[in-house]
Amino acid sequence: MTQKFKVGDRVQFVYNNENEIGIIKSTTINGKRHCIKTENGECMKSSIDLAPAPALVVVPKCVDDFFERYPKIDGHTLHDLLSDLLTSRDSADADVYDWIMSNNSVNGDLMARAWLDGYEVEEEPLYYVKVLNRGLGYLNCDTGTGGYFIDSRNNEDGIKTQYTETEIKALNEKLWECAVPVEEGEG
Repeated sequence: MTQKFKVGDRVQFVYNNENEIGIIKSTTINGKRHCIKTENGECMKSSIDLAPAPALVVVPKCVDDFFERYPKIDGHTLHDLLSDLLTSRDSADADVYDWIMSNNSVNGDLMARAWLDGYEVEEEPLYYVKVLNRGLGYLNCDTGTGGYFIDSRNNEDGIKTQYTETEIKALNEKLWECAVPVEEGEG
């Protein structure tokens, strides 16, 4: 029995004796042939030649930023990447260095898998900033003007009420003391 794939699915297949990973761009009649977009272009493959691609690893935003500075298209290899990063803790990428060195070297393996197979960026938790101890005591931002004011914590068009830790601390370190986690499903 062949697996049914749909547009947007990540798949793997063999092409010119190389393992390739791509995303299904379109499907022909009866779903038996698929147009697949890869790093090297597009190709058509039969459903029978496809398998689900391995799950993407999840890395923090600092790793994504680091990868953006070392694009594969510029000829950087995994060896170059790790050599540059692991030369010393005093490098400009101290957050990535600390992340790799933590967790019994598992994170180093995750970084290598992310570089080789692709990755997803870990979503940062969101927080409300409760500056007054009442219902209308939350920090709001008018996204049009960039101005801040105190009101409810309801997200509306043009009003931002949820912030990442980085955003809060960039406004004022002391506001972090007022951070309240956004519950899952809220917002």
